[in-house]
Amino acid sequence: MLILAMLVVVVSAGWLANLILGGGMRPQDWGEIALAGLIGSFVGGMLGSWLSGNGLFALQFSGIIGSTIGAVIVLAIWNAIRGSKVGKNA
Repeated sequence: MLILAMLVVVVSAGWLANLILGGGMRPQDWGEIALAGLIGSFVGGMLGSWLSGNGLFALQFSGIIGSTIGAVIVLAIWNAIRGSKVGKNA
């Protein structure tokens, strides 16, 4: 059950990051969004949980916020390298 919750957090973080960066409600490439959410969750989620004192792998609200912030950073870097918006509707 924990793995399913983590998958939901990863995809949600990537999707929210996409929305924050102006990619739209319905991204065309969910794989890139999920990958950005996974990387962002790993970095931002662990840092957010660690800084708040909740523990490194605890599923907490601070981890979800950190995951989204991490995914925004990952997508912003990704967009800068590619020169386009990841998941932007055509």
